[in-house]
Amino acid sequence: MSPELQKVLSPTRLAGLELRNRVIKTATFEGMCPGGMPSDDLIRHHAGIARGGAGLTTVAYCGVSPDGLTFPDQMWLHEGVRNQLERLSAAVHAEGGALSAQLAHCGGFSRNRPRHIPRPRGPSVAVNQYGLLSGIPLTGAMGPADLRKTVAEYAAAATFAKEVGFDALEIHMGHGYLLSQFISPLINQRRDDYGGSLENRMRLPLEVLAAVRQAVGKDMPILAKLNLSDGCAGGLEIGEACQAAQLLERAGLDAIVMSGGLVSRSTMFLFRGDSPLPYMLPLEKNPLQRTAMKLFGPATMPSLPYRELYFLELARQMRQAVKLPLVYLGGVSSAQGMAQAMGEGFDFVAMGRALLNDSALLQRVAEQGEAWQSPCTHCNQCVASMNLPGGVRCTLNQPDAFARVVH
Repeated sequence: MSPELQKVLSPTRLAGLELRNRVIKTATFEGMCPGGMPSDDLIRHHAGIARGGAGLTTVAYCGVSPDGLTFPDQMWLHEGVRNQLERLSAAVHAEGGALSAQLAHCGGFSRNRPRHIPRPRGPSVAVNQYGLLSGIPLTGAMGPADLRKTVAEYAAAATFAKEVGFDALEIHMGHGYLLSQFISPLINQRRDDYGGSLENRMRLPLEVLAAVRQAVGKDMPILAKLNLSDGCAGGLEIGEACQAAQLLERAGLDAIVMSGGLVSRSTMFLFRGDSPLPYMLPLEKNPLQRTAMKLFGPATMPSLPYRELYFLELARQMRQAVKLPLVYLGGVSSAQGMAQAMGEGFDFVAMGRALLNDSALLQRVAEQGEAWQSPCTHCNQCVASMNLPGGVRCTLNQPDAFARVVH
């Protein structure tokens, strides 16, 4: 076994947290919070990832407020979910793993009707593409009071996550959700101190980071998921992404999970492989939304060729720009890919689809060394399966998962 692969499998530390290896289960939305309540399926899912050996498993989309959800079947962090999350953290810890919460807010990208306000709010007035055909066509612009409230909500959510047993936090600054909306020059059209220059567009993300750090202290690791590129014309590109990373490093962030793409415009820039659209359409309950997906989905969600380590060229540029730990995400599907990520100077590898296919893949790597290759075909049916009863699963393991809805 190469030294680089041995490094992947060896214990390490992330800020004040001891991890048994350098593999992180990335935040992939589970679809296991019906009505916003964490289910026993969610507990079993992450406990299974921990049992399989991953060092850190990340619970996806932990909303910081009820107004920050893209749709009702997402969780937000409040007292009503305390018991289930305490059970979740205990289950992961019992398997020897560590647990991270992805703190998120949808901003102006939502099909959820916010409480007490007429429409979702983001950096600028815009068309709400996600809610357009659900009776929520517009996004409002956040005012000073909205910004202060949102920063406080992130801090409160972080405090709660620490109380219920999470070991680390990932602040979602990518994929076109609220903080990504502020960072992206395509979406942020403000003319005040929160828009224009990159320093201004990073103001809210940096305020959130400072508030979260104050809430949880210096020993709890705080990561951020940050786009290397928005993957569409006019969006964030790698040059400014590296400058954003430098600002986060100076502000005391512990690690960056490098990603890319906007859910609303360039979804497959993140996933690569086959489009899941044919499997998503039968599961869409809103007939208008389903029609729109048929008309516009092929343009926004086209199949893109998959290749291993598909973000490597962009990630190398960020590695040159900062010294803080970087988590390589994007097409890690073999032991050789893991080893190469270490050899390129990255500190951790994040995996999604491969771990959905086989939560015990690290045991295979330990047995097979560089010969291990994930069976994942990058069909991306798992993306659509988030909307099936019971949530996300690898359809290679359940080939009849879509039988009743597709055929």
